Amino acid sequence: MELKFKKSFALGVALFAPISGFAAGLTEVGDEVIAQQRAALAASSVEAGFGPQAPRDLRNSEGSNKRIFGMAPAASQMNLCNIHFHKGAEHAGGEFTKFLGNGDGAGHGTGYAYDGDLTEAELTPIAAPIGTGEHGKLQSGDTIEVHFVHTSADVVPGPTLGACLADSNGNPQLRVETQVMVLVNDASAQNFESLAQLNEVDGYWQAPNVPSDTGTPILYTGSTTGPSYNEVASPFEVTWSVRPEVIKVDINSVAAWYEDNVFEEDHAHAVRNLVVNPALLSRISK
Repeated sequence: MELKFKKSFALGVALFAPISGFAAGLTEVGDEVIAQQRAALAASSVEAGFGPQAPRDLRNSEGSNKRIFGMAPAASQMNLCNIHFHKGAEHAGGEFTKFLGNGDGAGHGTGYAYDGDLTEAELTPIAAPIGTGEHGKLQSGDTIEVHFVHTSADVVPGPTLGACLADSNGNPQLRVETQVMVLVNDASAQNFESLAQLNEVDGYWQAPNVPSDTGTPILYTGSTTGPSYNEVASPFEVTWSVRPEVIKVDINSVAAWYEDNVFEEDHAHAVRNLVVNPALLSRISK
């Protein structure tokens, strides 16, 4: 039972999964497909007692979900357990409100992109997109949403969200410090390896270089994400902290991080549909 729980958690949350345009080679589904997925989510979740979901449009503070849980402690009082990212921001708001389209209905080619302008030099394509697999490869100009996942469990950083669990704590609190980034072909832009650097600070594993100057984070209670939850609700409780401003990151530094990271990450993850049903959202306190 414990093994199955951990495996289920890892598979579901590893897709917590983020694009400058609809991905080549994908067939975009119509609005009716997304509407059907949202209807299925509502039918299977609203009367079933599930807690508030994520991701959401951060410009909308309304929510009527009645399952309430407390905010997780500050990230400095928790262990950084996983870092991963999605191709296309899962959230909408701040400087990332440009909708990329419905995608293929399975989380590819969708999400939200950076609203600002990039120079021709910043958009210069690298020799080949970075990342493995059929989907999730990245090129200059793509937007990613990075999740710095923290847990109250006594763990060390590792692959998948299974690293956020421990036998000594069957119900850890989870917190995701979230930063949206746009990838540019510019060595003077911020370095992803530095942003994802790990250190022990006062007995907790931390990513001390997570940006602190990209606007006041928007805090809300939600869930794990990823397209596996497009039609069924996630049962996991997560405190979200989403920074509204976007930073530019050298795409070549992401390629270097892929080559050597303890999380075994080598591609961008897919995106869950934005949750819009008030019954599945918490209220964001102003």
